[in-house]
Amino acid sequence: MNRVRRTLAATVTLAIASMTLTGCFEEASPHDAVRDFLVGWQSNDYELAASRADGDPAVVRKALSDAKLQLDAASFRFRIKSVRVTGDESQAEFGVEVDLGDNNPLWTYDSVLPLRLDDGMWKVKWSPAVLHPQLKEGQRFAVKAKPKPRQPVLDRGGDPLQQDMFLYVAGVVPAQLGDRAEEVVKQLSQITGYAEDRLLSRIRSAPPNETVPLITFGRTRYQSVRQKLDAIPEVKTVTEKQPVDPASPKQIVGRVSALTPETEQKLGGPQRAGDSIGQSGLQQAYQGYLTGSTETQVIILDLNTGEEVASLQQWPGRQNRSVQTTIDSGVQVAAERAVSSTRASALVAVDSSTGEIRAVSTRGLHQQNDALAGRFPAGTAFSIVAADAILKAGVQTKQKLPCPAERTVGGARFVSAAQVTGSSPTFQQNFAAGCVTALASLARRVTGDDLARSAENFGIGLPWQLPLKSFSGSRPAFDGDAAKAKAIAGQNVEVSPLSMALVAGAVASGTWRPPVLVTAPDTPDAADEVTPAPQPPPRQLDPQVREALTAMMRAGAQGTPAQAGSGRVHGVTSAATGKENDAWFVGWQGDLAIAVFTRNYNPAAVAGSFFAALGDTP
Repeated sequence: MNRVRRTLAATVTLAIASMTLTGCFEEASPHDAVRDFLVGWQSNDYELAASRADGDPAVVRKALSDAKLQLDAASFRFRIKSVRVTGDESQAEFGVEVDLGDNNPLWTYDSVLPLRLDDGMWKVKWSPAVLHPQLKEGQRFAVKAKPKPRQPVLDRGGDPLQQDMFLYVAGVVPAQLGDRAEEVVKQLSQITGYAEDRLLSRIRSAPPNETVPLITFGRTRYQSVRQKLDAIPEVKTVTEKQPVDPASPKQIVGRVSALTPETEQKLGGPQRAGDSIGQSGLQQAYQGYLTGSTETQVIILDLNTGEEVASLQQWPGRQNRSVQTTIDSGVQVAAERAVSSTRASALVAVDSSTGEIRAVSTRGLHQQNDALAGRFPAGTAFSIVAADAILKAGVQTKQKLPCPAERTVGGARFVSAAQVTGSSPTFQQNFAAGCVTALASLARRVTGDDLARSAENFGIGLPWQLPLKSFSGSRPAFDGDAAKAKAIAGQNVEVSPLSMALVAGAVASGTWRPPVLVTAPDTPDAADEVTPAPQPPPRQLDPQVREALTAMMRAGAQGTPAQAGSGRVHGVTSAATGKENDAWFVGWQGDLAIAVFTRNYNPAAVAGSFFAALGDTP
């Protein structure tokens, strides 16, 4: 809830309060004075309030007005608790609710209005204690706000996935402004675009002898306005280091910027100068966790010395915390090297036994929008999933299966560019080579329900949850031989590199698991106050099918660049699909399962570079 909304709420409360006070007390009594004073104070009608006090009207008006400025309050609201009369003296007990704005908690306290009968009229006995029981002559309110430094996004080993970068914070010392406060604020507003009233209210509510941070700049923005800022002698700029310069995977970690007038207005608080705002990736998804909320304290100051004499209320704010990811920086380095020679590619690596994402790397594509959430034709890489249904239907890996250049299945025409050696290739050989025509011919051996169940067992289309946008895949209804054949060839199925890395992980470990990117905290900011949807449960593969698929994918990697000198790589390379010559390598080595998506480049070569780079990475 922002300042504007709270102010509107206060107006409604005021109307109700006015009617209540007016309706309850019909006789001339202390109640009339209590009503007029509190309604005048609440509605900023300080003339009305002062008319019901026994002090100098100008002094009362100024004290009430100053209290609102010193607290930077959006509103005051009151609730009468009791009114007691003893002869010519009276006392009204009331509750106070002060909205400090900027999404700070409401400040509530109880107070007392003393009254006396003066020439037949009840008057509030004026003193600063009317504003708060602890306030005395020669004292004032003030609000101290202390933003927390931004916490880092961490890799799985606890190392930051960003480097420190300097931000520039411009501020003033209120006591040094003298009568130039409004002029300084006007100049700052013209330079930065911040509203004058917000800057001025922060100055007036702060302790006068302490520096008040007002505006934060990134390096480029600061350099563009530096001369103008330097021309205002009262404004001092300091540098602050914050962990905001992202390391790889940069688009997953996300960008951070300094607070701007636009982001402050959009977020509505509790951000203040010195804060940083996540613009994308995990920095945006976990903004509230990484920054926490501003620590706020209402205090009383001595007007002469500026020293704090009392603390009336303190809110520690929400504690900020780092975000723990599953990214392995060593694996990420290997992934970055592997895609560096390509023009358009994406590589996602997951731990096959947990589903935890270890690396996300792209070249010419976007790490979140394409690697995690891209929607690409699966090509013959989807034959891994289809093979689950085909093997369960009784087809043997050694079954002879011709690989003609062309074939029609259910009216759908298929053309294969794959070359399969031997006069009578087997199902396994056609799978390894990605022969579209041979694989499509098996559509008649499975039902649409068979294929749908296998797709679900490999997580295709399941509603998993990640803090960033992602895509688990989509498929049509397999309601005929043509639709089934196209699915086996991956022509009517869309997947993301992440979803296919999980497919490889399922075969490698024997169990499909949903992806994991962040292990702490449990939910991003958007889901902080709601129960997050449960992750789909793991799906165990049929052990015999998994054994056959393992052998098929071992054959699929043999003789390809994915081997990179190692005989431990399992995988399959898809035939090119679509106008862009899209291609896939889906497989694993050890505990790491990967999916590589490329355009006009051999994905098996990227996979080989990745596995080779792992051996060179500490």
